[in-house]
Amino acid sequence: RSLMAEAATHAGRDPDRVSFVAALRITRQTLAHPGAFPP
Repeated sequence: RSLMAEAATHAGRDPDRVSFVAALRITRQTLAHPGAFPP
């Protein structure tokens, strides 16, 4: 759940309104860009 909240916040979305599948999509899109998440 914390990964979902972080992904939603990073994408500018309300964490309470993001489903698990949506969180996966956001995370995949973000990870596709190197340096998107700090180490």
